[in-house]
Amino acid sequence: MKFSGNIISKLPHTGQSIFAVMSGLSNQHNALNLSQGFPDFDISDELIDLVHFYMKQGFNQYAPMTGVPALTKAISKKVEQDHGNKYDPGKEITITAGATQALYTAIAAFVRDEDEVIVFEPAYDSYAPAVKVNGGTVKFSQMQLPDYKINWEQTIRMVTSHTKMIIINTPHNPTGSVFDEEDLRQLDRLTRNSDIIILSDEVYEHLIYDEKQHLSVCRFPELAKRSLAIGSFGKTFHATGWKVGYVLAPENLMKEFRKVHQWVVFAVNTPIQMAIAEFLSNETNYRVLPDFYQQKRDLFVKLIQDSRFKIIPSYGTYFQCVDYSNISTENDMEFATRLIKENGISSIPLSAFFKDGRDDKILRLCFAKREETLNKAAELLCKI
Repeated sequence: MKFSGNIISKLPHTGQSIFAVMSGLSNQHNALNLSQGFPDFDISDELIDLVHFYMKQGFNQYAPMTGVPALTKAISKKVEQDHGNKYDPGKEITITAGATQALYTAIAAFVRDEDEVIVFEPAYDSYAPAVKVNGGTVKFSQMQLPDYKINWEQTIRMVTSHTKMIIINTPHNPTGSVFDEEDLRQLDRLTRNSDIIILSDEVYEHLIYDEKQHLSVCRFPELAKRSLAIGSFGKTFHATGWKVGYVLAPENLMKEFRKVHQWVVFAVNTPIQMAIAEFLSNETNYRVLPDFYQQKRDLFVKLIQDSRFKIIPSYGTYFQCVDYSNISTENDMEFATRLIKENGISSIPLSAFFKDGRDDKILRLCFAKREETLNKAAELLCKI
């Protein structure tokens, strides 16, 4: 039989990600790129030297499928210090090829046809496609302006006998909001006496400001029993191109996660794992991050406070959202595109994080940049 070329897409409504689109436009027009979330400053020389050291020492072959033991042990120690919960490094921690792979694998391991997954909008754009491609149905709960808090009453009404998973993200991309203790208590009450699994995206765990504290699901014993928590060394150590993340989960959930993980990537970069394991032994390498990034956020906010943009508080991540409703009535994609073409600065329209493209006249800007980059960005924004 001749191949007809007719393909039924599993994701018929999914196109190129908004990050690729806006970065592509930014490059095309030589604009200052505050759209895609990556730093424009160098990572630690010590960490680079450690990678080179372990390469020269011969750590260049496959790592164990679950991760280099030195790294899983270092993560176990760190999580116990930070959250008071000890995860077995051999049975309850797995190293992944970045957080997105970890998120996809967790969804693929547990979501079946007709399962329902609750996602809070605005939401990072990888969650829903991963659910759909694995046969699940996404149910969206809307976070509430002006501070992007979760409406727990609405969420409770969405739970049915088909609810398999709830995906949370704190600190939250794109809004910069942060879960407080009451949020975790509400999630605990919502899922008690159920088989609902929690997938907790915590990749910005160390990027948290104004003396707020990252409250991981790992801190809450009943939540921890049903949760997979995702972390990212790419975000923590300014090395997004290295794509090294990890998953924490109780043994019964981790067994299922690993069944899928082994067929997706099997193993992750060996010398980088060895280097990160040693780098983690000095707590200063990640304890300084809240102050480091808060200084950047505070500088950026100060520089644009006299602009026509309304600043929406950011308590975590390295993103700052701004409201442009005093400037234009254009939809956010039109406005963001015009800023690239006419003003030389790129951002992400927040409508891209909503299923229905809801337009609140808000843009997301990345402040993980050098001081000179932030100064230049503010100069451009203040002229608009």
